[in-house]
Amino acid sequence: MTNAQSNLSEDQAIALADFACTLADAAAKISLKHFRSNMGVDNKLAGNQFDPVTIADRDAETAIRALIEKHYPDHSILGEEHGIKQGTSPLKWVLDPIDGTRSFIAGVPLWGTLIALNDGTRPAVGVMDQPYIGERFIGRPGTTELLRNGQRSTLHTRSCSSLNEAILGCTDPAMFTDADELKAFTKASSKARLTRYGGDCYFYCLVAAGHADLVIESSMQPYDIQALIPIVEGAGGIVTDWTGGDPQEGGRIIAAGDKRVHEETLEILSRVD
Repeated sequence: MTNAQSNLSEDQAIALADFACTLADAAAKISLKHFRSNMGVDNKLAGNQFDPVTIADRDAETAIRALIEKHYPDHSILGEEHGIKQGTSPLKWVLDPIDGTRSFIAGVPLWGTLIALNDGTRPAVGVMDQPYIGERFIGRPGTTELLRNGQRSTLHTRSCSSLNEAILGCTDPAMFTDADELKAFTKASSKARLTRYGGDCYFYCLVAAGHADLVIESSMQPYDIQALIPIVEGAGGIVTDWTGGDPQEGGRIIAAGDKRVHEETLEILSRVD
């Protein structure tokens, strides 16, 4: 599923990417107000499990949804914090107002706002915005750009011929809740030149920018991955699940900048039941 044809025209994709940037601006006004502040943190899970959510997550998504409902009232919306709104159009916005809430509450600036526009078949437009460091990654069919300090640059993944040359990113090995998943990840990471943790959505953008080569993750939701697919693919990379299939519903994910690394990694990970 790499660089497949979108149902959107080029003009539509450009207009919707611009609108996604407007949504990111609205979210940034809220998230930056709360970042590195003494805000409260709620836990979505019971017992000893921890899935944090903050007022920044909830209010940023509320702001995004209000703009979508104003300008595109027929579009569907799926957001992590406020669920599903079914529209009449095949177009659907998929939102994670703060991907990396654990980083957010720890003051680590590797979280991001994820905004995807699914054309009814696949994610066609994706934005990852990190407003604290001032970087915005914008993917649409055939291209990915980085907007930083008012300047736009076109991104390309880099050549990497084998896993033993690859820089690998993963948010946290604890996401591999299945023993066979963890075993497969450990085997793949042991072959990589370098493995780094804690990057959340930012790792995928580093693959698009040609600074890293591979991301391996699991336990992903649609709103965790859909915005990142156009960003990686628009820069020349590939995103699939661990069987080489469609990644847009989440689950087990591989993102690679070079198809050779993707194929080698897939050979390891696809053996997991």
